[in-house]
Amino acid sequence: MDSAFWDGLAAGYQWQLSLYTALGIMAVSLAGKLLVRLVPAFREASRLNRETYRQKMENPRYAANQRWNRKWGLFFWVVIFAGVLPFCLTAAPQPVWRVLLDCFVILMVYDFFYYLVHRFLFHDAGFLGGPLIWVHAVHHRQHNPCREDSSYIHPLEVAMGLGLYVACIFVLSRFMGDFHVVTIVITWTAFSQINLHNHDLWTVDRFPFKYLNTMSVMHHNHHARFTGGNFATISLLYDWMFGTLDYGAGYKGAEYKPKAKKVPEGAGAA
Repeated sequence: MDSAFWDGLAAGYQWQLSLYTALGIMAVSLAGKLLVRLVPAFREASRLNRETYRQKMENPRYAANQRWNRKWGLFFWVVIFAGVLPFCLTAAPQPVWRVLLDCFVILMVYDFFYYLVHRFLFHDAGFLGGPLIWVHAVHHRQHNPCREDSSYIHPLEVAMGLGLYVACIFVLSRFMGDFHVVTIVITWTAFSQINLHNHDLWTVDRFPFKYLNTMSVMHHNHHARFTGGNFATISLLYDWMFGTLDYGAGYKGAEYKPKAKKVPEGAGAA
């Protein structure tokens, strides 16, 4: 193969920037955990979710799934930060408005495609008939999830979720140009923390925490029944646009009802 191709590939491989991005994500996440302790509402939610998680970990099947996904999560991190992000990053100075715009575009494009995957592949909603229900069913064993239940999922779903997020970054970078390290730190942190919070057991419904309460309640409505709505994860925008908002009573009536199970002929015969 032409050596020019490999030279060009090597020239665009910014492994140092990918390393800085990973370290930045870790640093911001650690700082966030420390700040949580300073706010009573977050501190109480953290205590409640930790205690619930501790109780759930006493279930061997639950604990095995969590251990399994930690191993897979580490593997996917290596693949993403060594094989994908080095081709999407820049450290060239950018105005704040550009960083904020890029963050918004990445998260909302990701959320649009995640909505479609979640609704039509993971659930029996629409013409596809939910071909990956068996994958997502693992996650829905938790009808009233706590924060750590965001990672109680099938490893294939881990790969699809992270893969979709990183694919959005890669494809968008081909059109919009390489993204600043700060942009990816912000979007990765937001992507992770929003998913975690959606599963939070959250009890505070007052200013300035009302939106956090809404997001947690709406996602718990989704978990309460496998046939629930609220398929997006970053915001409720696409559920609002496509009529799948679920305030606890389902969405669009008929779509909310599970299909009747087929009874084999003669099964009810005496």
